[in-house]
Amino acid sequence: MPRNLPGTRALRTFEAAARHLNFTRAAEEVGLTPAAVSHQIKDIEQQLGVTLFVRNSRSIALTAAGAELHRAAIEALATLQRALGRARRLDRDDRSLRLSLSARVASNWLLPRLPRFKAAHPQWALSFDISDELRDFDADGIDLAIRFGRGGDAGLRSERLFGLNIVAVCSPALRDAGAPLREPRDLLARGACLSHVSWRSGSMVWPDWRQWMAAAGLDDFDDRACMAFADASHVVQAALDGHAVGLAELELIGADLAQGRLVRLFDHIVLPLAPDYAYRVVHPLSRDDDARVVALRDWLLEEARNPDPTAGAAAARDAAD
Repeated sequence: MPRNLPGTRALRTFEAAARHLNFTRAAEEVGLTPAAVSHQIKDIEQQLGVTLFVRNSRSIALTAAGAELHRAAIEALATLQRALGRARRLDRDDRSLRLSLSARVASNWLLPRLPRFKAAHPQWALSFDISDELRDFDADGIDLAIRFGRGGDAGLRSERLFGLNIVAVCSPALRDAGAPLREPRDLLARGACLSHVSWRSGSMVWPDWRQWMAAAGLDDFDDRACMAFADASHVVQAALDGHAVGLAELELIGADLAQGRLVRLFDHIVLPLAPDYAYRVVHPLSRDDDARVVALRDWLLEEARNPDPTAGAAAARDAAD
């Protein structure tokens, strides 16, 4: 084994410096001072006998040798990270499962159903990676993930879990604060603040108030005063706080509706999301023969066919106890 190769920590420092082309930003990322990063880069250059950066008073740039080493460092660190993830999976208890999903899906869709999972599969220990980011199954030690999208990623099995239907909701206090809301036009008469998600992917546009009003027969609606958010959770929070009437995903507000924190308005108006876009349960094809992964996947798919997240929850808890 050659002894003049940089260690993993030095390689991470170099990779960050090469990516940012700024020692200060690299230092913030790796938890060092800019002076320590500069010193570590000089040590690597002396160790390898090559110049990695061209430095001047205002900026740094990679040399040809530095660019070559940067490409190799990215590949080497990624390989090590994936291997570490696989090693951690192998070292885990055979009963453990790790599921990656967003906070909204975890709290609003999965959490009410967990007693049934524990009752059906008491032998499995389920843990969670709560994140909106896409995860590398090997590098991050993830067994399955619930993600929103169209699916079809190479090397992954993707099963449609549930689609989304967009409905109008508000707090009970806002509903009762003025003249009755008997028809959609009453929202305009009240001057209600209307919020929605602003998001598109290709030709698919997330349903907004202009579309909702058109479905209600109001083609002359002026949406310039609507409040648009990039994140659906902000729409729901504005509705919960009584600040706005929001367009929210029916499948992810079940607990808020059941507990009376939100109420639906005009139940007959529902805007389904484009059918290709849905929440999906995803795992690598290589884990098709893992009984734990298959059991959790099949349970999630079965739960998606049950519209009531709390049905049988008490009985499931009793069975688990």
